[in-house]
Amino acid sequence: MELDADVAAVWKVILSIQGERLASQIVSFNLSPESVKDVLAQKPRTLFERAFQTIVKNRVQRGGIMAPGAGLVKLGENGKGLASRWYPQTLERRIRAIHSERHKINFIHGDGVEFLRTNAHRGGIAFFIDPPYTVAAKRLYVHSEIDHEEIFRIAHSLRGDFLMSYDNARPIRDLAKKYKFDTRPVAMKNTHHSVMRELLVGRNLDWARSPIDFSENSLFENLQAHGNASGQAYNGIL
Repeated sequence: MELDADVAAVWKVILSIQGERLASQIVSFNLSPESVKDVLAQKPRTLFERAFQTIVKNRVQRGGIMAPGAGLVKLGENGKGLASRWYPQTLERRIRAIHSERHKINFIHGDGVEFLRTNAHRGGIAFFIDPPYTVAAKRLYVHSEIDHEEIFRIAHSLRGDFLMSYDNARPIRDLAKKYKFDTRPVAMKNTHHSVMRELLVGRNLDWARSPIDFSENSLFENLQAHGNASGQAYNGIL
């Protein structure tokens, strides 16, 4: 589920018959300052054009930030500039892998909080909840305004299990304590390769207290292995 219309366009295209076409366009795109400027200046006429523009934007803007006003990468990783996070073969492989499993995925363009409310009564399912950061939300996200306590209140009412990923901020720790949730700080790396702390929140996180590698590249696989999934430390799409 995704509220942002641009990000939703990416998932809609990947899960449609145009998924492989998107993968092919990415791997054949000749990334340069001129080509990037041209793509970002366009007003998308189709869902496909919007999806491709969104992926380019996410990969060339600092930290993958999608919020209005985000600047382009300058030096980037290892001084590679705009190309520092443009790895087309990897993106192509990820898109094709997701596209091949599209019959198992039901994507919803909508409000995740409302989805939780509507499905709180359902047992036998697990929810992964990844709300905007409390501190840097306005800088990072298009949709940054959210009632964090309401998310905790709804999580408390869920019949199914859940895992939340948050910034390790005092207000979030206080909410977790108020609703008697378990927490586990985990080390992550941001786009500048600086170690930062995020907070896992759930009913029981005993599984997360075993020796697990919580680096940027392995967090997804580790949580997925325990029945959950997470995004990367930067504001990435794929």
